[in-house]
Amino acid sequence: MATAALSALCSDTALIFSRYARQTLRSRFQMLFGILMPLLYLLFFGPLLTDLPLGSKGDSWQVLVPGLLLQLGLFGASFAGFAVLIEKQSGVLERMRVTPVSRLALLLGRVLRDAAVFVFQAVLLVLAALVMGLRAPVGGVLIGLAFVALLTVSLASLSYALALKVNTPQEFGPTINALTMPSMLLSGLMLPMTLAPGWLDVLSHLIPFRYLVDAVRAAFVGDFASAHLLYGTLVGAALSVVAVTIGTRVFTSAGA
Repeated sequence: MATAALSALCSDTALIFSRYARQTLRSRFQMLFGILMPLLYLLFFGPLLTDLPLGSKGDSWQVLVPGLLLQLGLFGASFAGFAVLIEKQSGVLERMRVTPVSRLALLLGRVLRDAAVFVFQAVLLVLAALVMGLRAPVGGVLIGLAFVALLTVSLASLSYALALKVNTPQEFGPTINALTMPSMLLSGLMLPMTLAPGWLDVLSHLIPFRYLVDAVRAAFVGDFASAHLLYGTLVGAALSVVAVTIGTRVFTSAGA
């Protein structure tokens, strides 16, 4: 019985994933446009950090690029819920409500598509960074891509859940901005929080993304035995479990 249920879930998830993947492939410009802001940071902000004392292991590129990779997941996945708002208004969710597809699959299919898109964008960003001067172990880069996928699954799940709870983009957008901007500033995406005053560094430890950023930076300098990598993995895994659970419950209660 459990095997049959798991098989059905995987089949439903693959069906939803393929549906949204086809939509993404039909809009290649949108898929590539999401990398524009991190790429601009890489081109115009990265050179400013060269030879500056950043208070962490590695050179300026090994500090900046991990933050930009997670910036992709933070901002891209957080705004993923706009798609659900459009589907609510167009009646797509109403039609999905009468299908036998698992509510968990409806969520997983969407977030796995998002993860695939942002990992693809992250690969392009890493390639551009290599041209700019980034040097990092292959294992560290792969770990960074895995964290992008993990963060995307977490934040996209929460974004979809929020989109089902609000009625208009005017409610959704400001809420997301109010959450993502402090998260970006306090997680040390652009610069290590060790450069901040003591009280701000302490406050930043209340932001889960801080641990993910520190973990990817440790991986990019080849410090695979670092406690930062362990803490980042634990926090990222816990965040994804909580987020997917919340997203599934909202999808079920909303009849999505």
